[in-house]
Amino acid sequence: MYLLSPLKKQYKANLHCHSVLSDGKKTPHELKEMYKKQGYSILSITDHEAPKSHSYLNDAEFLTITGYETYIRPDAECRYDAYDKEIHINLFARDPENEAIVCYNPAYCKYITNEQKEKLKKVGSQKTREYSVAYINELIQTAKAHGYIAAYNHPWWSMEEEADILQYEGFFSMEMCNYSSYLIGHLEYNAALYDTMLAAGKRIFCHSADDNHNVAPSDSLAFDSFGGFTMIMPESFTYDAVIEAMERGEMYSSMGPVFKEISMTGNKIHIECSDVERIMVFTGSKAPKRKYAAPGGTINSADFEIDERAKFVRVSVVDAYGKFADTRGFFRDELEF
Repeated sequence: MYLLSPLKKQYKANLHCHSVLSDGKKTPHELKEMYKKQGYSILSITDHEAPKSHSYLNDAEFLTITGYETYIRPDAECRYDAYDKEIHINLFARDPENEAIVCYNPAYCKYITNEQKEKLKKVGSQKTREYSVAYINELIQTAKAHGYIAAYNHPWWSMEEEADILQYEGFFSMEMCNYSSYLIGHLEYNAALYDTMLAAGKRIFCHSADDNHNVAPSDSLAFDSFGGFTMIMPESFTYDAVIEAMERGEMYSSMGPVFKEISMTGNKIHIECSDVERIMVFTGSKAPKRKYAAPGGTINSADFEIDERAKFVRVSVVDAYGKFADTRGFFRDELEF
């Protein structure tokens, strides 16, 4: 059985992006131009508390996913505190024309005018936002009830406690690498947290994204585009098919390497990928399966046997530049052994 089929076309996507509609420095048209030039086929412009369809940018080779970024802070007035935790959630619309704002709170809509706030289509409770597991789960469920799927953003930057994270319900995916946050200190690569979630039985996928604001020029080390991306494998290149593929986990996270095939025959797994230095299979144990290239060399395939105690199967590779690619976790009831 294929965990990643070589027969399916892969489309490169950035699922977290900011424009001049919030705190980004590029217009939506400029974002399309720069990402399309870099080989991207899919872009979600997720401005803060500003749901907006950008379907006017779509063409035969480029698709925008409607969405926005919502967030919750402990401070009732939504004041930023670099030493306090908060949560950010990307909401992706199943219907490309869905521009409803979930659990509207004017204190969080910092980038739009009062006139624009009045015109927003508001759904769900509009009580004061509360930084608590119960309220966050309520917001996620409200979003799902009104046509969105919810993704968990940059957990390292958000400084959330693991005990709280493990209580969240309803996220379809989490950011393995948020590149903008990764640039701050190279800590926003969240594989350890992801494996903890899988080991706890959380059915959640993983993806990577830029979260780009484009404040720094393209020749700066602080340039925050083209560093984390998601490869999506829909049945066809249509909006509905892309959303369905995301919901099914037909995608993987990357900072550079690409997977070409991952298949299983019984308890044996076969992996093919671009040239890398290490190929690893995580199963919920302290001893992942691994294969290393010879010094100065590369490898692009590996075969392993998965033991009967494996809690899940997740493939990870790292190239000579220290860039990772990661599949989602596949649980035992999804596998044929």
